[in-house]
Amino acid sequence: IQILDETGKVVNADLMPELTDEELVDLFEKMLWSRALNDRSITLARQGRLGFFGPTAGQEASQIASHYAFEKEDILFPGYRDIPQLVQHGLPLHKAFLWSRGHVEGNKYPEDLNAYPPQIIIGAQIIQAAGAAVGLKKRGKKQVALTYTGDGGSSQGDFYEGINYAGAFKAPAVFYIQNNGYAISTPREKQTAAITLGQKAVAAGIPGIIVDGMDALAVYAVSKAARDWAVEGNGPVLIETLTSRFGPHSMSGDDPKRYRTQASFDEWDKKDPLIRMRNFLTEKGLWTEEKEVELIEQYDEDIREAVKLADSQPKQKVSDF
Repeated sequence: IQILDETGKVVNADLMPELTDEELVDLFEKMLWSRALNDRSITLARQGRLGFFGPTAGQEASQIASHYAFEKEDILFPGYRDIPQLVQHGLPLHKAFLWSRGHVEGNKYPEDLNAYPPQIIIGAQIIQAAGAAVGLKKRGKKQVALTYTGDGGSSQGDFYEGINYAGAFKAPAVFYIQNNGYAISTPREKQTAAITLGQKAVAAGIPGIIVDGMDALAVYAVSKAARDWAVEGNGPVLIETLTSRFGPHSMSGDDPKRYRTQASFDEWDKKDPLIRMRNFLTEKGLWTEEKEVELIEQYDEDIREAVKLADSQPKQKVSDF
């Protein structure tokens, strides 16, 4: 499913989501924030001021636009690359930095935050989301459990067990496969013989949708429909977003140039989700370059303040535990 092409032109007006001009701008602002967070985090990682960090550039539509369709009451089960959604869901940014450093304070969440810490075990969050969704159904809650994994995660046993369990109990869950083409260095075509990852939903008896993961409007529209479907008692939905990570798998020594061609980078660069949303909003008279420059400056300042707050946290001691 696609609504905006690579240039930001509308190619499927029938699927255009019901978002106001203010909401469209707000969505893009959050996508820009995610890119700024990525760029700053890469610098921090290179300076040795972060622990683990998985770059997110290129996946802003897949991450931010999908999350934009959900409510604060919904329960988020992120993977380790899904820090942007977690912060947007309500986690203070300095705690995200502390989590990256392995500090216990990074796992102490506000009481009103319906989310769990990023899962490091590949695919384990699928099982957790399925269980939580069954609990929501049994309690009669109008809430949804949402969770994300990558293409590699869809090859894990937990993935199949989770979507099957949720499907069997018609649990209100939305499962995302962010197909960025590589499980670290293993290309998707070497992970499975399935033609698509979205079609794996068929085996669990649940709807499966494949969407242009670089198209924020398409991702939002599909996500909104999936949430509505799940919260009304129809069971879970599996969504495959076709996207790309522009950088390495993580800042822990991965070099994508060893297993990806320059041509593949060039091809995906043209599909940048920021470019097409920027062009779309500019054409509607809702965006200017000046506004973007001011926002990025503000985001950089906010990130610096969050880093200072994380730096001020006392170092952990064995005697504290």
